[in-house]
Amino acid sequence: MDWHERFRQQAGWTRPLRDYLFTRAGLKSAQCVLEVGCGTGAVLQELDTLATLHGLDIDRDRLAEAHLNTPAACLVQGDAHSLPYAGGTFDITFCHFLLLWVAEPARALGEMRRVTRQNGAVLAVAEPDYTARQDEPPGLQPLGHWQTQGLRSMGADPSLGNRLASLFHEAGIHLVESGQMQPASTARPTPAERELEWAVLVDDLAGMLPAPDLEQFKQLDEAAWQAGTRRLHVPTYFAYGVV
Repeated sequence: MDWHERFRQQAGWTRPLRDYLFTRAGLKSAQCVLEVGCGTGAVLQELDTLATLHGLDIDRDRLAEAHLNTPAACLVQGDAHSLPYAGGTFDITFCHFLLLWVAEPARALGEMRRVTRQNGAVLAVAEPDYTARQDEPPGLQPLGHWQTQGLRSMGADPSLGNRLASLFHEAGIHLVESGQMQPASTARPTPAERELEWAVLVDDLAGMLPAPDLEQFKQLDEAAWQAGTRRLHVPTYFAYGVV
């Protein structure tokens, strides 16, 4: 599984929304920006700003890859629940597909609030709700149920997205705007994109289904794409707040 490619794919989905949110948050005039859960640097490497960029991730291997992809960024290994920065350090603190993976998301948001300066911005750019995943044709609908189970077994909260606004309130962040992200494109995914999406699903379902059963679903999935009857949508939410 090429996780950098997956993170780049996700970054592509959220690019229009990120451009909008970062404009509202004042990225052009920011001096210091932090991404919590920066992974391999897929989002950091796209930021168009003169600000000093910082990234934090708990995974050492992904952070090593981020060093290659964003050599100018200041990268630190650490836990979102206890950020190793002084209070009021950053103009913008943000995360991207992170909070569903942390044990205490309100605490992590509280830490993001703490390290952000007064009147600075806290952004949760994308948090999905896999429990509301939509699949067509009907024969593919079990995939969403199994993926939800698989994510829970890995310690994730697959329904976090639809609670994002309330988590901002719980963390003491003044919520400016929140909502559901609109799909960046209605174009049919390329074969490479479909293969990557399937690889992620297989990873999420590890050990849940025999390989032959998974292969049957994959063939049904591909046939539906070819026939133009495939629909896959995972509602994904964002929130923008001010400290």
